[in-house]
Amino acid sequence: MLEFLPDDIREGLKAAKKREVARKSRLRVQVGEAVFPILRMWGNGIALDADFAPKLRGLVDVYDGANQIFQCLVVASTVENGELICEFKRSTAVSDKAALDFWRDENAPVAYLAKQ
Repeated sequence: MLEFLPDDIREGLKAAKKREVARKSRLRVQVGEAVFPILRMWGNGIALDADFAPKLRGLVDVYDGANQIFQCLVVASTVENGELICEFKRSTAVSDKAALDFWRDENAPVAYLAKQ
C-alpha cells in the first residue's frame, strides 16, 4: 500500500518510524563518550540507525537505561535497509559483584552463632 504514495511521503513515514523506535528503546550502545540508541537486539548482534552511528568495531558497552548490562566485542558491521547491523564475537553480562573463585555449598549456613 505504501508503494502508491509519493516518494517524499514514503521517506517521511520511514523516518518517523525510525524516530519512534529509537525514542521508545531504553537500550543504547556506548563507545567512548558517544552514545547511540539500539533499534533491535538479538543473541549475537544489534541494529543501529545507519544515519547516526559510525561503523563499529571493537569493545562496546550496552546499557539498559542507566544500567550497563553487556560488554560486547563487535567484529563485523554492515549497512542493510538503513540499519547498521553489528555482529558480536562475544557478549559478556556485567555483574554488580565480583566472581567467586571457589565453590559455594547451597546448604551452607549463612552465618555462625558465637559461643557465649
